This record gives sequence, structure tokens and C-alpha cells, in this order.
Amino acid sequence: MTSLATHVSAFLRERLPLERGASERTCDTYALALRLFLEFAAQRLKVKPSALLLHQLDAPLVLDFLQHLETDRHNGPATRNVRLAAIRTFMRFIEYREPAALAQVQRILAIPMKRTDKRLVSYLTGEEIQALLDAPAADTLDGVRDRAMLHLAYCAGLRVSELVGLRLENLVFDPRLSIHVLGKGRRERALPLWKETAMALRAWLRIRPPEQATEIFLNARGKALTRYGFEYVLHKHVQTAAQHCPTLATKRIHPHVLRHSCALMILQATGDIRKVALWLGHASTQTTEIYLRADTTVLLEVMNATTPPSLRKGHFSPPDQLIALLKSR
Repeated sequence: MTSLATHVSAFLRERLPLERGASERTCDTYALALRLFLEFAAQRLKVKPSALLLHQLDAPLVLDFLQHLETDRHNGPATRNVRLAAIRTFMRFIEYREPAALAQVQRILAIPMKRTDKRLVSYLTGEEIQALLDAPAADTLDGVRDRAMLHLAYCAGLRVSELVGLRLENLVFDPRLSIHVLGKGRRERALPLWKETAMALRAWLRIRPPEQATEIFLNARGKALTRYGFEYVLHKHVQTAAQHCPTLATKRIHPHVLRHSCALMILQATGDIRKVALWLGHASTQTTEIYLRADTTVLLEVMNATTPPSLRKGHFSPPDQLIALLKSR
């Protein structure tokens, strides 16, 4: 039987990028899930990860790993399901390479996903967004960069991976400044920019250091800014903005909140969920329907368009306290 390391290498270097055309980000997600699983398996079986054998990766071990994610790493059901999906995909790959492991693979594939709560998306109000966009200093190199990033993340509704992955070649200056975004599922979309966002981006491009990196946004070392770098920048400016807008301190703000805020803004302005899906790069409007549940203006329109049942008039007279006391004896 072929070694496990050979299967993992073929899966990450051939199956995903070459046969399935998966993006680098997708490959990284699968690699992280497998790394966590194999590290857990090696620790549980008291062997080196490179010494693991395929027949040792059975369904009970996978179930123990999923429990470890939730109890020890404090991951939520959604993250648990992402890790399980990666393991399932890898096992389907194994199914064709090692027919003798068919029964073992089928037991792992039978492990169900965990149901998750469909909570309302969190977003920022207009006042909170304005306070956040005003937080970066306009007279420093980092401040000009951060202001352009925050404006672009909000107005274009970009995923953080799309934002930090933007390259100079993705900019179109004629007839007006716009960006070409390669999003999830390799879906490309062209987005025009607001005048204010274009001004902020042009201000950064004028002072952007001429480094080797072709990404638009660079870190202090002249390299492409990472998603974790943007999360740090966002957290820093949220703290600054909270001094002027205290409601920001009560919210858990992460990069995707800016995308949610953009979606709600477009939905409230147009009332068309299809335009929101087009702007965000969703493959289906079913994904975009989460914003309908969060937008109270849509529900208010429904409420105002209906006729509520009448309420029969009446008057409540509380019982006399003395008589109530006598009845209780």
C-alpha cells in the first residue's frame, strides 16, 4: 500500500491545482485541514506524522478529531464542517487510488455535517462606517494606505482575500477608475468605484513605494499585505473610531463585516437582491438571501403592505386588593 505522505502530496500538488483547477487559497484551506488532522492523529497514535499509515485513519479517529476541534480548539460548527469537508474530499481521492480501503473510506464519508445556527449577519450603520473610514491619519504613509484599503473593502464589498490579492494590473483608469476582481469560484467581476474611494486609492498610488510586489497594498517591508495584516489594521482603526462612535466598541468587527455592510447598503438603495449578488460576486441569489433577513426595511415594506387584524376594544380593571386578599385565605 502506498505511503500516506505520497497520497497527501499527490492530492495537494496534482488533484487540487491541476485536475480540479483549485485556487491557491482553496489549496491552502485543504492543506490546513489535513495538517491539523494528521497532527492530531500522530499525537493520538504516538507516531511521527510522516510515519502514519492509511489504515490508521479510520472513522473513530476522524470523529475524535472533530470533537477535539470543538472542545480543545473551541471551533464552532461551521469551522468543524469545513475541516470535515476537506477530509471527505481527500478520502474520495483515496478511494480511487487505494480500492482496498473502500470500506474504510465509506465509513468516513458517512460522518454527517453538523447543523449550524443561521444567525443574522452583523453590519455597521452609516455613522459607524463613517467613523471607521475617518480613523486613519491622512498625513502618514500607512494612514493613506489604510484609508484606501478601508474605503475599497467597504465600497466594493470585497472579501479580504480579494482585497489583499488585488494587483496593479487589476486597475482600469479609463473611462473611470474601476477594478477587476477574481473572486470565489474563479468568477471575475468589474466594479466601478465611488468618487471618494477613487480619490483615496489614487492618493495611495501616488505615494506607493515602487517595490517588486505587484499587489496594490504593501506592508512595511514592501511585500504584499496578508489577510492577517489587514485584520490587524482594521482592529487598530476600530479602536480609534470607537472613541468618536462608542457603538463600535460593542460590536465584534472582522473584515467580512465590511462586506456585509456594503451588501446592506446596496440592498437598501436598490431593493434588488440580484444587484447585491452581482456586486458581491455570488454565484446564486440564494447566498444573498441572508441580507433580506437582516434588512428591517424590507420587512417594514411587507408589514406596511398588509392589513393587520383589528383589536377589540376593552378596559382592564384590576381586582380590588382587599377582595383579592380575602379570596386567597
